[in-house]
Amino acid sequence: MKLLFVGDVVGESGCDFLYKNIYKIKMENSIDITIVNGENSAQGNGITPRSMESLFSMGVDVITTGNHCFRRKESMDIYDNNNCVIRPANFPAGAPGSGIAVIDKAPYKIAVINLIGTMYLDSFDNPFNVIDEILKDVDTPNIIVDFHAEATSEKKAMGFYLQNKVTAVLGTHTHVQTADECILGGHTAYITDVGMAGPENSVLGIDKDIIISKFKNKMPVRFIESAEKCFINAVVLGFDEKTGKANDIKRLIVR
Repeated sequence: MKLLFVGDVVGESGCDFLYKNIYKIKMENSIDITIVNGENSAQGNGITPRSMESLFSMGVDVITTGNHCFRRKESMDIYDNNNCVIRPANFPAGAPGSGIAVIDKAPYKIAVINLIGTMYLDSFDNPFNVIDEILKDVDTPNIIVDFHAEATSEKKAMGFYLQNKVTAVLGTHTHVQTADECILGGHTAYITDVGMAGPENSVLGIDKDIIISKFKNKMPVRFIESAEKCFINAVVLGFDEKTGKANDIKRLIVR
């Protein structure tokens, strides 16, 4: 099977550019399953019912998120009402929604798990312990993990920790695509960060002059999405749906 995973989609411009290009990407790569990280898909960051519907209208199967998953008040009901929109599984008990979605592509199933790192982010449950508990109950070998984390060391450690246990460990959050895609142990596809879909000539999707001003002057600023041209960062995975073994991972950049 072939799976497309798109990095953090940023704002309306990122959604619009993805909409214009995703069908061509899926056709050219014979995609069976599409997963998108949508935690920044709403204008101003977070996810809203509007940005969620925009992504689902493109044929997205599962939307993963991250530290901005509950940023917008409109998002609070999304997770309990949509099984295919997930938040990090290691949020403390009581958080709305779930950290896992299972796609039924009879006769095979694909489990998508969302985790968040603990280095340089808020305090969450230990992702290594949480994934151990989740995997006890997963009844398919086809397991895709979106690890939304800041530190490259934490992402690399998770990749090695889950080597031969899952189909793929795909890093998100930093919005910068890394060039370290590989197959760990001949089984688990890995990349430290998939990247983003949104304005390319920007700082993580935000107008570069605003971010430069913030770093230079140390004063509060209002983040505004860049008006520059967009690009898409993604990866295409090939895997054996009978064994869950990845056989290929390819980075994509679409301008």
